[in-house]
Amino acid sequence: MAAGTLLSTLAAGVVFGVALAAPPGPMNAIIAEESVVRGWLAGFRAGLGAMTADACFFLLALVGVVAVVQERPTLRAAMILAGGVLMLYFAYGAVSDAREQFGAGAADDTAATTGRGFRKAFVLALTNPYQIAFWLTVGVGLLEPGTVDVLAKTPYVGSALSGLLVVTTGSPALVVGLFGGIVAWIVGFPAALVAAGNRVDRLAPLIAVGSALVLGGFGVYFLADGLTALT
Repeated sequence: MAAGTLLSTLAAGVVFGVALAAPPGPMNAIIAEESVVRGWLAGFRAGLGAMTADACFFLLALVGVVAVVQERPTLRAAMILAGGVLMLYFAYGAVSDAREQFGAGAADDTAATTGRGFRKAFVLALTNPYQIAFWLTVGVGLLEPGTVDVLAKTPYVGSALSGLLVVTTGSPALVVGLFGGIVAWIVGFPAALVAAGNRVDRLAPLIAVGSALVLGGFGVYFLADGLTALT
């Protein structure tokens, strides 16, 4: 592969990774809460947990294991229900964090506490059927010869961005770039939140409240979706 083509493929992968990681959702809610309550390292570790789950899904999709979930509706529904329960549980934790912040309680920044975000995001991502569906379809296709409409896969706004960035697949460089884009997001997003929180005293508790609302909303949605799938 020519150097120019390699660089353009890497760049397209980075754009793809950022586009997938940036939209609001339960993963970013956890990253935001951890960042403003416990600091940049905690937020980064939470993002690393979600990315580690993506890497696991990618490897499992390559060997065909992820397809099992799609072929078993009951298993998929159970995973959706588990994800909903976890989101509600983490929403309760975010509410507790917000209460402590409003009460000017000091955040515990020990290694054990900052590592909690990794476990939360990793476990939650493993129960997210939409991440599994992505790696089963688009993710594995990145290594197969063809094309992919990168921005069309962006959550929530993909239809409006369709056709803006279409790249040729079949190169490992695209996958490397994708994970590079995710790394850029999980480094920059917590840093931006911490910097903003240092300037606005009440930003941390407000973000914690917002994270609780996002997690709670997705939790209720997942529970309803899972129950509907079972019935």
